[in-house]
Amino acid sequence: MKGIGKLIWRFVKLSLILFIGITVFWVIFYRFVNPPVTWLMLTRGFERKAAGKDWKIDKQWRDFDDIADPMKRAAVAAEDQSFLENHGFDFNAIEKAIQKNSRSNKLIGGSTISQQTAKNVFLWPGRSWVRKGFEAYFTLLIEVFWSKRRIMEVYLNVIEMGDGIYGVNAAAQAYFHKEAFDLTRAQAAAIASIFPSPLKWSATDPTDYVRHRQYLIMKNMRRLGPMDF
Repeated sequence: MKGIGKLIWRFVKLSLILFIGITVFWVIFYRFVNPPVTWLMLTRGFERKAAGKDWKIDKQWRDFDDIADPMKRAAVAAEDQSFLENHGFDFNAIEKAIQKNSRSNKLIGGSTISQQTAKNVFLWPGRSWVRKGFEAYFTLLIEVFWSKRRIMEVYLNVIEMGDGIYGVNAAAQAYFHKEAFDLTRAQAAAIASIFPSPLKWSATDPTDYVRHRQYLIMKNMRRLGPMDF
């Protein structure tokens, strides 16, 4: 029995070392190479095929400097106003989410932009405590190995923005028929307003709730100080 226990422990250690090595390499690799596709994109593609629709992954990568500054400001104003100051986690938001989750069967997140980027790039869709654990792990890795500039660049290029639409450039073309570099403050806020539910909401045909979100985002954009990436 003692020999079997040692064998199991050796296997666990080897698996842990292998997991850490692969994931650290993966994160460092994506610091320099743009992620070609995500699990969510593939999942949505297969969902479209199952529904009898054409396969569609509409995305056009744009470098950080080719995305309008108002779009970056709108993302921070909408999703994570302490983005440049935090280290990947907003503990006040997490505490509020835990309190809400204790009173509900639906898992509610308190995710920062770094957490959302980690989830979108490295993990599968869905909500579970197991995935949240992996999300925290990958968030720590990208905060260590990526810059805030790189995190924002990847985030704005992979985020789901509609049915088969990914990244703010594809969104800018789909909703406003222009490049991400040319987005105005109002248009950037309109796109950011649908981040939480892009399959239900529209940047150009907003509900009253989405229109109010756009108003609040623009208000927060004015309140944000200088954003030094």
